[in-house]
Amino acid sequence: MSSKSTISSRRRVGILLFDGVKMLDFVGPAEVFVEANQAGCDYEVVLVSADGRDVQTSIGARVTVACAAADAGRFDTVVIPGSELPPAKFVTPEVLTAARQLAANTRRLASICSGAFVLANLGLLDGRRATTHWKFAKDLARQVPDAQVEPDAIFVRDGNLYSSAGVAAGMDLALALVEADHGADIARSVAQLLVIYMQRAGGQSQFSAALRAPVPRSPLVRTVADLICADPSHPHTVQTLATHARVSPRHLTRLFRTELESSPAEYVAFIRFGLARDKLHAGYSVTEAAMAAGYGSSEALRRAFVARLGISPSKYQQRFRSTGTTALLEDVTAAS
Repeated sequence: MSSKSTISSRRRVGILLFDGVKMLDFVGPAEVFVEANQAGCDYEVVLVSADGRDVQTSIGARVTVACAAADAGRFDTVVIPGSELPPAKFVTPEVLTAARQLAANTRRLASICSGAFVLANLGLLDGRRATTHWKFAKDLARQVPDAQVEPDAIFVRDGNLYSSAGVAAGMDLALALVEADHGADIARSVAQLLVIYMQRAGGQSQFSAALRAPVPRSPLVRTVADLICADPSHPHTVQTLATHARVSPRHLTRLFRTELESSPAEYVAFIRFGLARDKLHAGYSVTEAAMAAGYGSSEALRRAFVARLGISPSKYQQRFRSTGTTALLEDVTAAS
């Protein structure tokens, strides 16, 4: 393990809290940084508010902060979480003033979920790439027409500005920042300690393949679709699926065509391909991704990738990494 992955100088992480802040938006990333300390890092997580007073979170719990934003000092990273409240209610003048003070005293700035609206109101998203929770994406794009809002991304980096989708995606972003600071081995160790997925990369969709698929209308088709999604690697055939649904293969195919605009076999292929792609995002080898998704061999997966995307899975994975974690590492190296 390299020296970069073991001992480093202390990195202060400031998290701005306010009344109505979504609990998981700040607790999740905070736990990632704190857990990283168990793996040899040295993060200091500092909770701040606009005036130094306690805040009441989205679940009603009151949280004590360390200080007011104006008194917080210099940070390596500042995180602005979101809220279930409409931005017009939680993005107050006091929150904006505090965020502006923090932004002026940090190396990198990150938003979680609707925290992106704080950055938007400060003018920090103009001409930048950004994301937020999918349900807020259209509103963010309307508010900042000069921004390139990517509604499907887990997280986005644009220079020293980071933004992520809601709730659990904040932990994905925090893991990526830990990896950028200390390397993949440390980030993987943190993910293992937290018993979470290591790690959904920034460009990965907020939706799994099953969520991207058309929604079945009838209970029968939904039952069959759920069966496929529950175990895409199983050797599903039209006959076995029809038997499970207690209908003829011809009738099942007709229902799938009507409701999902695909045959049962095409639906299985779509779900399998999405699973294989997600495994590649997570760092699985081509062979491992092929086995996990039920392709039987890496060659079968290669043919599927070439047919759908025009490139091999290994080249896809290299291209994906070159615009994801590698970019984060390069950014940090340049800033050091």
